Amino acid sequence: MEQVMTTETVTTSVDDGVLTVTLARPGAHNALDRSTKTALRAALESAADDDSVRALLLLADGKNFCVGQDLAEHVSALEASPASAMDTVVDDYNPLVRALTAIDVPVVVGIQGACVGAGFGIALAGDIRVAGESSSFATAFAGIGLAADSGLSYQLVRLLGPSRATGLLMLGDRVPAAQALDWGLVHRVVEDDAVRATATELANRLASGPTAAFREITRLVHAPDTGLDDALDREAAAQRMLGQTTDHRAAVEAFLAKEKPRFVGH
Repeated sequence: MEQVMTTETVTTSVDDGVLTVTLARPGAHNALDRSTKTALRAALESAADDDSVRALLLLADGKNFCVGQDLAEHVSALEASPASAMDTVVDDYNPLVRALTAIDVPVVVGIQGACVGAGFGIALAGDIRVAGESSSFATAFAGIGLAADSGLSYQLVRLLGPSRATGLLMLGDRVPAAQALDWGLVHRVVEDDAVRATATELANRLASGPTAAFREITRLVHAPDTGLDDALDREAAAQRMLGQTTDHRAAVEAFLAKEKPRFVGH
């Protein structure tokens, strides 16, 4: 049974284990003002408190996914107090990214149009990204005299290496969807009008999968790079734990019986 909650800037719904969170400021290209950041954070944090959620789907209404910080609001903050105008990084963006990366179910992000600045950072904090063929990505910070936030300095180095990351942050070049796919910034590129359906299908597929295994995959992939020996030890610990789950036993039995496994998440 679908449950829907709506604020002025973010909508959420839960259906068959998928929590769908949608940015809903299409007239402002989903720029992140205070109310949007607050509502988005609350929606993401709710996923951690709901055991029925087995996948999270992050979408956006309108032509663009998210153009980053609402600059009109930022100008007002600068005029009011230059010393505290950037408090939003600590107060809003850091908690947002931490909330998203703390979710221990798969996170699928559907991206159309422009994905810029903090919007780019938020998208990279997901697990699987589906992009429309006319979408594009940019950092934008240096163009207004800033460096980076929302985890971009970390995510870009991790995904692209220091050279490409520095180039994107300093030059602010737009990365089109095809290049983003080639560089590994997105998992799949589809026709623009298929983004929502494709991302939803993937989220539904993941929600019906082995949640415990997905959780361990995420931890393994994002573990600190401490060398092969440590990675082997982490994998062994994960496999030992997962080997005792109901999902593993049932899936092996289903395989031997030539049946489709049904995962319950533990």
